[in-house]
Amino acid sequence: MGDDQRDLPVRAPLDRSALERVLARAAELQAAEGESDGPGLSDAQLVEIAKEVGLAPANLRQALAEERSGGDAPAARGTMDLMFGSALASSSRTVRGTPDVVLNALDLTMQQEEGLRVKRRFSDRTLWERAPGIVANLSRAFDLAGRGYHLARTDDVGATVVAVDGERTLVRLDASLAAARAQGIGIGAIIAVLGGISSAAMFLLPFPPVIAALPAIFFLGVGWVVARTHRRARQRAQLALEQVLDRLERNERPRPSLLASIVTPARPR
Repeated sequence: MGDDQRDLPVRAPLDRSALERVLARAAELQAAEGESDGPGLSDAQLVEIAKEVGLAPANLRQALAEERSGGDAPAARGTMDLMFGSALASSSRTVRGTPDVVLNALDLTMQQEEGLRVKRRFSDRTLWERAPGIVANLSRAFDLAGRGYHLARTDDVGATVVAVDGERTLVRLDASLAAARAQGIGIGAIIAVLGGISSAAMFLLPFPPVIAALPAIFFLGVGWVVARTHRRARQRAQLALEQVLDRLERNERPRPSLLASIVTPARPR
C-alpha cells in the first residue's frame, strides 16, 4: 500500500451521488492545475474504472456514445435565442441496430417521407437538405398524407450515429433553422419600420400625437408577433425529429408520398 493510501483516514463509504460530486470536483481541480492534457484512456480502461467504482459497463458505454455524438453539449442561450427561440432543434435516442443499418434507415426515411435529399455523407454522419424538383415541390404543396414536411423547411438536417455496443446505436438528429429565424426577424423588422415611417409622416401632418403614434405601436406589435412565429416553427421541427426517431425505434419502413409513388417508377430489386 502506498504512502498516499496509508495517510488517508478510515471513513464510511460514499454513496453514489457523493462519489459523483467528488470525481467531478477532482477533475475540475486537475483541469485548473493544467494537468488535463495527458494521454487519454481507452474504452476498455474506462470500463474497468467504472466497474471499480460500481458503475454498470452498459451505462458507461451509453455515456461514451452520448459524449462522442455531442449529445451533452450545452446549447448557446444568447439574446436572439431568448427573444425569438433557438435556431437549432435536436433530439437523440438509443435504438437497435448497427450504425450503418441505422444510418441507411434514416436516409430512406428522410428522402421518402420528409422531402429531403443527401447534402453530404460521412462514415458516421449524414446531412440532408430540402429536395428540389417538381415532384418534391408538388408533394410538399399538396401534402396528401398530412405529414407537414416540417423538416423540409429547415436549412438542413443532420444525423450522427455512434455505436453503444454490438446491438445498439445512439442516434442524434439536429435540424438547423438559422435562415428561417433570420427571415422571420427580418420581416418583423420591416413591418415595424413601416409603422414607424407611417407615424413619422402623421406627426408632420396636423394629427394629434396620440393618433400619430398608433401606426408605430400597431405595426411594432405585428412585427414582434411575426418575428416570434419562429418559436412555433422550431417546435414543429422538434416534433418531426421525435417522430422520425419513433419510427426508427419501431423499425417502421418508410412510405413514399402518394404523388412520388405514382410518378417515380419502381426500382428493380
